[in-house]
Parts: sequence; C-alpha cells; structure tokens
Amino acid sequence: METKKRVAYFYNNEIGNYNYGKLHLMNPKRISMTHSLIVGYGVYKDLDVYTTREATKEEIMQFHDQDYVEYLSNYVSSTKIDFLRKNGCTAPIIDEEAKNDVEKKRQYGIDVQADCPGFDGVYTFSQLSTGGSIDAAHLIINNAADVAINWGGGLHHAKKGEAYGFCYVNDIVICILELLKVFPRVLYIDIDVHHGDGVEEAFFTTNRVMTVSFHEFGEDFFPGTGGLNSSGEGLGKNYAVNVPLRPGMDDESYKQLFKNVMNKVMEVFRPDVVVFQTGADSLANDKIGHFNLSIRGHGECLTYMLRFNVPVVVLGGGGYTIQNVSRCWAYETGLLVKKNLNGPIPVDDPFFHLYEKQNMLHVPIQQVENKNSKEDLNKIQEEVFKQLKEVDAAPSIPFHNVPKAFQYDDDEYFEENEQDQHHDFSGNTYNFNKLNDYINGYQTMEVEQNEEVGVYRKQPLLIEKNSSRFNHI
Repeated sequence: METKKRVAYFYNNEIGNYNYGKLHLMNPKRISMTHSLIVGYGVYKDLDVYTTREATKEEIMQFHDQDYVEYLSNYVSSTKIDFLRKNGCTAPIIDEEAKNDVEKKRQYGIDVQADCPGFDGVYTFSQLSTGGSIDAAHLIINNAADVAINWGGGLHHAKKGEAYGFCYVNDIVICILELLKVFPRVLYIDIDVHHGDGVEEAFFTTNRVMTVSFHEFGEDFFPGTGGLNSSGEGLGKNYAVNVPLRPGMDDESYKQLFKNVMNKVMEVFRPDVVVFQTGADSLANDKIGHFNLSIRGHGECLTYMLRFNVPVVVLGGGGYTIQNVSRCWAYETGLLVKKNLNGPIPVDDPFFHLYEKQNMLHVPIQQVENKNSKEDLNKIQEEVFKQLKEVDAAPSIPFHNVPKAFQYDDDEYFEENEQDQHHDFSGNTYNFNKLNDYINGYQTMEVEQNEEVGVYRKQPLLIEKNSSRFNHI
C-alpha cells in the first residue's frame, strides 16, 4: 500500500501584489489566484503550509554575480521601505544614480526591452520567489517533506548576470545548488512551453545535474535554444536533454512522449531528488504558447514522476492566461494530496469575477492541428534514447566529503548561539513582533555556522490553519 506523501506548500500574501506593468503578460496575481483556489477547494488543510520568506542577498549570490545583485537590490518595494521606516526599522539605501544609469540597465537587461521592466519591488518579488525555492530544498534535505511546492518560483530564464525572459533571479538554479550540497544527483524537469535555458546553461558542464526540457522550438520561438544537439559539454556531455516540439502538442502525444523519455532518464540517471518546473504556458489557449494541453494532461506528467518515490520540489514558471494558470496549479496541488479537483469555481472566491465567463475548474480546449507527426516524435525519442545510452548508469560521483544537511535549530543550541532577536545581522534594531506579524517572512532567517556541527537555520514558519474560509495567509 502506497504511503501518503508529506506535501509542503510555500506562500506569502505579498507576492501576488507585484505588478510588471499594466500591459505586461507576466502577472504575479496568478499566484494569489492559485492560493485562493487551493483554499476554496479544501486542499489547504491537507498541506503543511509555510510562509515564504525573502532570500538574502548572500543566498542569491550563490549563483548570480555580485554586481548584478547589488544593482537589482535598488528595486526594493516602496511599500516595504515605507513600512520599515514607520516601524523604526532600518530601510535599505537605494542608489538612485546607479539605478537610473542607462549603461547599467543595458548591461543587466533591465528596462532595455519590454521583457524585464524595472518595476517597483522587482528585487523584493525575486527575493520571495527565491526564498520559497530555497526553503523547499531545505525541507527535502531535512526529510521534513516528500514534496515541497513553491508556485511563486520556477523563473528559469534568468542568467548569472542578466535579467531575461520575465525572470530576474533564477530561483531554480539556487534551489538545485542547495540540494547539491547534500545529494549527489539532481534531476531537473521543465514542461514550460519555453526552453529552460537559464537552468541548462548553469549546469551544462556537470554530470551531477541532468536537465530535461520539453518545449516549443523553431520559427523564432523564444528563446531559440534547446535543439536536440544541445546536450552538455565536458563532464556534462549528454546530461542536458532537450525535447524540441512543434505547435499543437496534444495530451495523448505529449503524455506518451513524456513518460517514455522520463522512464528512460530515471533508469539511467537515478537521481536522489527531482526539481520539477511546471510552467502552465504549455496549456491550451495560452497567450504566448502554442501547445494544446488540457489541465489534466499537464497534471498527469507531474503525478507520473511521483511513482518513482523520489522526493520532488515543485515550482511554477510561465503561464499568461492567468485564469488557466491558477486552475492548473490548484488542480496539481490537489493531485499531490490525492484529490482530483473538479466542478465549479467556488462562488466566494475573491477572484471569482475573473472566471465568470467560464466558471468551471476544467474548461474545454479547442481542437487545433498537431504539427508533430508520430514519425517526428518517434525520431525525437530515438535521438534522446541514443543520447541517454552514452550516460553511465547511475554515474559514479566522487562525493567523499558529504556536507551535513541544513539542520533546523533546536532551542538549546540557539539559547547559546543566536543573536538578540531584536537585531538583524547588521546590528539594526527593529520591532520583531510587528515586522513578523505584518510581513510573514520579510525578516532574514538567522543562520549560525559551526565547522563541527554544520549549518543550522531557523525552520520555515509553519502556518497554523483553522476552519475559517478566509482566515488564511
């Protein structure tokens, strides 16, 4: 009998309030809409719910260039700055001259094209996105969850020193780097309609991470990378797997190809943990993507990976018809706790007006031409299998000095070691209770480092749930 999986879920009620711009296709509101459906359909009570905190600058710089992070940190939310000042907290100093420097904007990809605007709070938004993904990794490391979800993450295009494709901080790369501190092999799966270029690029030369991306390819479709011949370099040769597809992919074709490829990947690579990016722009009727997947078809890819009984970090990603994004991610959250959601959108949902034209969770999809013939898909699968044959089964990874897991603190340890709770690491004083109550995770997670005992950190804040429909974060 299959044991019930422990499913952790990260959310912060601030993250859906950020705005890329009135006409921008990326809308963080979809994360709040997803959360509201998770609560409305009763899935919430079956999850271990954690508040998402902001990642620190040091955590972000595990992957991103310091100069880029320093520049991006000028885009702290004005709401946050106002709150900190009103409550006697030290607000970050904004370098307005550097922020408005045209050359720096061009260098870092901010405000140069419509893709990555320098909107108010983009750094704070990125911190929240990344903080959830880091702590999801830590729950897996500490065996505190079998599945950890952060729908606010999955921003797979961001480069080491550049914003790209609506993404500013690559929370996925940072999540994987955390996992690699403990696990020898990490598998990254990407079913966003766009190629997971930023993640693939970061791990292109290592055999400890295998990246597998199923994506639309050709006809100048963004980002234009991810061909079959992009397979890694050096030690990473054959550890980057790309499945380039044409428009019109339907459930039957996609699911069969996905299962065949992933079954072979799991057989050969045998990962210790999976990071799964579930971009919802591969659904039918997306404003950018041209696939024709149903919500059920999309979700079946996720549940298929649970059968291998390997811990999974589940992240969001793209998705620009926001009503369908929220439907999809709420449905998939249900699947992870063995609930098959169906029926109408709850009428007391605060975003119900956005679903009024189609107020069911599952909506019909239009029949469009699938430009992927069976012959073409068979050829792609054959090429992928040839590549995987070149991978040593369960590759031998030199890992003699295994670092200790990020262990959560115990009271006795922190009584002896932690700093005064009314000060942050810079010695700035603040009203701890007010800050914690208002912003659910704006405060930095305290970290103590000791060579003998490893790294200890505060456990993510577990939210206490009650029966009230609207009494939730």
